[in-house]
Amino acid sequence: MTQYDLILVGGGLANGLIAWRLRQRQPQLKVLLLEAGAEAGGNHTWSFHHEDLTPAQHAWIAPLVAHRWPGYDVRFPALTRRFDGGYLSITSERFALEIAQALGDSLRTQTPVSALTPRTVTLADGTVLHAGAVIDGRGYQPGEHLTIGAQAFLGQQWRLSQPHGLTLPLLMDATVDQSAGYRFVYTLPLSADCLLIEDTHYIDRATLGDDQARQHIAGYAAAQGWALETLEREEQGNLPITLAGDCRAFWRQKEGQPCSGLRAGLFHSTTGYSLPQAAALADLIAGQRDLSSGALFALTRDYAQQQWRRQRFFRVLNRMLFLAGRPDRRWQVMQRFYRLNPGLIARFYAGQLTLADKARILTGKPPVPVGEALQAVLKHTPRLRAFSDE
Repeated sequence: MTQYDLILVGGGLANGLIAWRLRQRQPQLKVLLLEAGAEAGGNHTWSFHHEDLTPAQHAWIAPLVAHRWPGYDVRFPALTRRFDGGYLSITSERFALEIAQALGDSLRTQTPVSALTPRTVTLADGTVLHAGAVIDGRGYQPGEHLTIGAQAFLGQQWRLSQPHGLTLPLLMDATVDQSAGYRFVYTLPLSADCLLIEDTHYIDRATLGDDQARQHIAGYAAAQGWALETLEREEQGNLPITLAGDCRAFWRQKEGQPCSGLRAGLFHSTTGYSLPQAAALADLIAGQRDLSSGALFALTRDYAQQQWRRQRFFRVLNRMLFLAGRPDRRWQVMQRFYRLNPGLIARFYAGQLTLADKARILTGKPPVPVGEALQAVLKHTPRLRAFSDE
């Protein structure tokens, strides 16, 4: 019977980074990464701000980065602003190539899993694999202990017949129609004539219609004067945006199963970005000498609970965004936010707000009704219960 030190189930971002970092730090370990799809990474683009990672993390993650820009832009009905500071993206294509080269036979693709425990994995063909520990990294799993909204998006990567003229990412263009709730278009200039264009919605439930999103992208491109020529790829997703929850109950339900990434609730509560926390967890695990299932469960649980406590303020902001005021006015909350100090905004994305930052965000005239905002903050609004019942 083959015995592995560690089996990682799900070859997405979080488990891929754990395997990558372990190969760098503890190459003697027998690690196996299992992916149900054809390649590690699936079909995604993961982006992050330079300030989200430490210099040491930037050094080891650098080979995975496909695109870098020195800043980004935002657009709102009454605000257009440019921010300095690096913005980076990892493409699933680059990710799959680097992970496959680093892991070799330690990566198995097209290997679906039917069941797992903290120390065993049962493959779809009935084969049972054994390990000192198994980490479940198969993506977000809805449950009764987290109350969430959704950042739903559909993105298309287009080759244009003429250069598009963008030099920086356009992180949010909220000048588009807002009748269905907070909506923006996110655009990455991948080359002079190639764009990733995403139609993105902060909505109560993950109900974005694919055909409608495609029409939105085509209409937006036409309005910008971009001559779309060849559709190279399409990606879609529903990132969880946390409004409230019981983190301890969430982890009790895991029954000793180590988890990573979205499966562990490790993502920025407001933006849905998961790469910074995935990189931090990979560093923590790669520095561990005890990789038993019990030790890894305690490590992943404790780290996730620490992040949960640190993000309490972000959940308050989310409740104000989703539960206070009219859905078609949510953009006003974000427009007001992007008028703030660039350093504060960078710390917001990094999840490192100071007490002064939090006070600054909450001071001044709120862009939502005060009474509804207070109800949302205190979890007294019936709209929050409606989220839990859906």
